[in-house]
Amino acid sequence: MFSASTYIERRKKLREKIKSGVILMPGNDESPMNYTDNTYHYRQDSTFLYFFGIDFPGLTGIIDADSGKDYIFGNDYTIDDIVWMGVQPTIKERCIQGGIENSAPHGACGEFIADAIKKGRKIHYMPQYRADNIIKLHQWLGIMPGDVNKNSSLELVKAAVEQRNFKSTEEIEEIHKAALLSAEMHLAAMRYARPGMTEANIMAKVYEVALNANGNISFPIIATKNGQTLHNHYYGNRIEEGQLFLLDAGAEVESHYCGDLSSTFPVGRKFTERQKEIYNASLAAHEHAVSMLKPGVKFRDVHISTCKVIAERMKEMGFMKGNIDDAVEAGAHAMFFPCGLGHMMGLDVHDMENLGEVYVGYEGEAKSTQFGLKSLRLGRELKPGFVFTIEPGIYFIPDLIDKWRGEKKFLEFLNYDKLDEYKNFGGCRNEEDFLITETGARLLGKYLPKTVELIEAEREKAF
Repeated sequence: MFSASTYIERRKKLREKIKSGVILMPGNDESPMNYTDNTYHYRQDSTFLYFFGIDFPGLTGIIDADSGKDYIFGNDYTIDDIVWMGVQPTIKERCIQGGIENSAPHGACGEFIADAIKKGRKIHYMPQYRADNIIKLHQWLGIMPGDVNKNSSLELVKAAVEQRNFKSTEEIEEIHKAALLSAEMHLAAMRYARPGMTEANIMAKVYEVALNANGNISFPIIATKNGQTLHNHYYGNRIEEGQLFLLDAGAEVESHYCGDLSSTFPVGRKFTERQKEIYNASLAAHEHAVSMLKPGVKFRDVHISTCKVIAERMKEMGFMKGNIDDAVEAGAHAMFFPCGLGHMMGLDVHDMENLGEVYVGYEGEAKSTQFGLKSLRLGRELKPGFVFTIEPGIYFIPDLIDKWRGEKKFLEFLNYDKLDEYKNFGGCRNEEDFLITETGARLLGKYLPKTVELIEAEREKAF
């Protein structure tokens, strides 16, 4: 983690924005898989980690905006715990790494909050995504569980989002490390996958790279021959010559900062001519989006412009027709690109998604409800310090083709006979991580092979 001064300064900055009241931040507890002592891999809440810097379960943090004091509430291990878990630092010792002077057993947290409520002080808290933390807030604040998130502090959400959206130099270095490790995960897959393997074989190789570096994955790996399914976590298929393989995988380094990359490569040594044509169209869209990145540009405009590149290329290949500007405005391009161009990234692979995309990615502006465009997680003006992904793709989704054809939708823009010929194509995308600088944009991590020639050169290493 970072130095204690980093976390002290972060809390000070948040306190200055909120001005008065109690800022209540529950950390995450262990989460059982099938019984209490058999838990999932532990992951601390990112907002708690950002402001307190303590990566340990069972803690609650309080930032007192009036007194300027910070508190951690948690229980030290008993001898029964130590028998199973070994000797651990005390809560007071853990507080040192976050620059926190005040600590107490977890039971005292309820007493602190009750006293604050009795004095008429405002309790600020963020929306919760874990049921156990919702129950804690219900017990402390007397709010019914179903109403806990409705009563969360929008003032606190906005203040935390604006603070976390701008990455510091030390954060950028950690994300760069995560992106570098992510690139090694993708290179391992390109150099390993062969016809006859299962998707699980490749997924395991990718996961191994992260674990070997004392890291982990930042989200469940997507490793599939069915690239048309955007979030596909099934690994049971056998891969064969003539198919495309889509890998979406990112590393989480020890500090918990994330990387997020995608790559597409042929299962055999070479792309087919049909695959080259579609893949190069997707790559052209990717390079176009990257060329537009700089401070002051609205990411929504980058997305729309990239959609037009995809639509133009699909028109050249006979999949689309008519006026491209009109087609994109109507949303016909979403047949091939039904998702967003990118998302913010940091301690969360979709940074602060639990706090609301409308605040993280849109600065409070309403999102579109149009199919495709509504899935764009980032639309706001780009500013120095923002870190995000660029990930356009082209997908052939049989169910979507059949649905829109049956509805006679976009007949003036889509060639359904041509689409029917590609129902078994799958999908492809490239994804990279970028930082907005004062003058433009900087790739984080390192360049992955993206051209057909470079990918095929990597694929030769697998045979």
